[in-house]
Amino acid sequence: METILKFLKQLANNNRKEWFDENRKTYEIAKGEFETILTSVIEKSILNDKLLMGLEAKKCMFRINKDVRFSKDKSPYKLNMGASINPGGKKSMIPGYYIHIEPGKSFLAGGTWQPMPEVLAAIRQEIDYNSKEFRKILAAKEFKTYFKTLSDDDKLKTSPKGYEKTHPDIDLLQHKSFIVVHDLTDEQVMNKNFPSYAAKMFKAMLPLNSFLRNCME
Repeated sequence: METILKFLKQLANNNRKEWFDENRKTYEIAKGEFETILTSVIEKSILNDKLLMGLEAKKCMFRINKDVRFSKDKSPYKLNMGASINPGGKKSMIPGYYIHIEPGKSFLAGGTWQPMPEVLAAIRQEIDYNSKEFRKILAAKEFKTYFKTLSDDDKLKTSPKGYEKTHPDIDLLQHKSFIVVHDLTDEQVMNKNFPSYAAKMFKAMLPLNSFLRNCME
């Protein structure tokens, strides 16, 4: 990961097409390193999550080019390398895992982010019916080793339609995204055992993903 972090630090200070074109060879080396690491993470994660079988790293990786059409920031490139390890690849809406590599801002995440309205309704209904099971997942020892609870990002301040604000599980039902996040230091990212660490963390996420996937069936 050292090559990746070094390139991204340089890109942060030179976010211009001209500089990127001059350093494209270095980018390709960093991209290749990221793909190799992702391949290892996927191979190790398949041991726990069989739905990842047949998944290729390159189908999980996001482009470094930004879509600046609707952004005030017109710098052309992202300052991170990211990958969505979902059954079916990065475009799949099936709950899965996410790797974000950025100097000083890396993290691992998982779950489902901003699901379609009908899927969100199904998740809330399942939580309403089986809140004890869902809370058990969030309270599990292995889960708590890496995550405090669901991320509060993208959460309603009031009750969702169809649920009273006095509902005993309103704290869960207010979520519009059901994700967990674990921040990483640069030292953790560069550790040679990073793929094993990521796979171990994804294993801790699996019960959450399984619950969310069942809501989509």
